[in-house]
Amino acid sequence: MRRSRLLLFALMTLATIATVKYADADLLINGAGATFPYPIYSKWFDVYAKENPGAHFNYQSIGSGGGIRMLSNRTVEFGASDAPLTDEQLTAAPAKILHFPSVMGAVVVAYNLPGFTGTLKLTGPIVADIFLGNITKWNDPKIAALNPGATLPATDIVTCHRSDGSGTTYIFTDYLSKVSDSWSSGVGKSTSVKWPNGLGGKGNEGVTALVQQTPGGIGYIELIYALTNKIPFATLQNQAGNWVVASLDGVTAAAASMADKIPADFRVSITNAPGPQAYPISSFTYLLVYQKQTDRTQGQAIVKFLQWAITTGQQYAPPLKYAPLPAAVVTREQAQIGTIQVP
Repeated sequence: MRRSRLLLFALMTLATIATVKYADADLLINGAGATFPYPIYSKWFDVYAKENPGAHFNYQSIGSGGGIRMLSNRTVEFGASDAPLTDEQLTAAPAKILHFPSVMGAVVVAYNLPGFTGTLKLTGPIVADIFLGNITKWNDPKIAALNPGATLPATDIVTCHRSDGSGTTYIFTDYLSKVSDSWSSGVGKSTSVKWPNGLGGKGNEGVTALVQQTPGGIGYIELIYALTNKIPFATLQNQAGNWVVASLDGVTAAAASMADKIPADFRVSITNAPGPQAYPISSFTYLLVYQKQTDRTQGQAIVKFLQWAITTGQQYAPPLKYAPLPAAVVTREQAQIGTIQVP
């Protein structure tokens, strides 16, 4: 009898150990939000899970608006957005939310113009007029004047935009609001706006597909989506009057020119930055977490991941066409990570 009890106790102990190990291995942290950083986040979560098998991150690429909404409803443990939360959104949240810049990226103006070869040049005001519906043909004199010698077809322009709440939309409309009074007063900037015309697609993936499938199409997408799908995109004139192609150097230059304007909470716009080499539609993208965590294990895992993402994780940014964070921003973020309260 005693031997049977010892054997039963041993089996129960082993089962308990197995259950604890299984639970640790299955720690799942859910997040949702921006499609803009989805390629780098996918890479991060894959690498991090291999290096830290005790934690797994599940990320839904549903757009910044959806991510903010789910975080505010506490249906996910972290959110992701290219647009910093407004004062109203922060006030409406059930607890204090912290912004953590994760990487920086570029939004490009991609186009599908059969028969056109060469580099298309566009200015911010011209892009605004296209999306306002004031310029409707690719051979419009205003576009032709920017591209002397180019043969532009008399094709109808079809604008393509996001149909979901989107940080990429915020970045794009924030830029247009800075370079066009007509856009600023008529449409404005937000994660969702009332588009004057055009076709809507869900996510960066959806707009990418629309541009690819629509002769005469033009849309705004994150740089990696254009490069991966081999979609041409416009060279833009920046605030300094220079023509610049979207690049990591251009994004870094934009952030550098705004370094002294980054506030303590990191909510900043770096579109239309003043630097001579700055790419004009550049932006930080953010991970959003509650300062006061409600679960000890998940809170510790989130803190550990944030530390990894803004340091070790930065090496994975350039291959995916994102710019790493400036060192000064990393230092400030590490201090903010220290303010996260874990029970």
